[in-house]
Amino acid sequence: MSKIDRREDVSPNEGQHQYGDVKFADPTNKKYPIDTPEHIRAAWSYINHKDNAAKYDPDEVETIKDRIRQAAKKHDIEIKAD
Repeated sequence: MSKIDRREDVSPNEGQHQYGDVKFADPTNKKYPIDTPEHIRAAWSYINHKDNAAKYDPDEVETIKDRIRQAAKKHDIEIKAD
């Protein structure tokens, strides 16, 4: 998995403040929490929006998607292929 670069348009502190100390698919920027089934489904939906994915390099998007898929599998959640 590739490293995700720090984005200038977000504050990691905001994600930490909003969601607490949870696991994120993008831990660098504290985006896409994957700690609950609801968050996993939402993360998958959001990263599959072109405008959200466009904020990352293609390899970073794939890393985020892989982390979401792993969380979905762990929580026995079925997500649709992108």
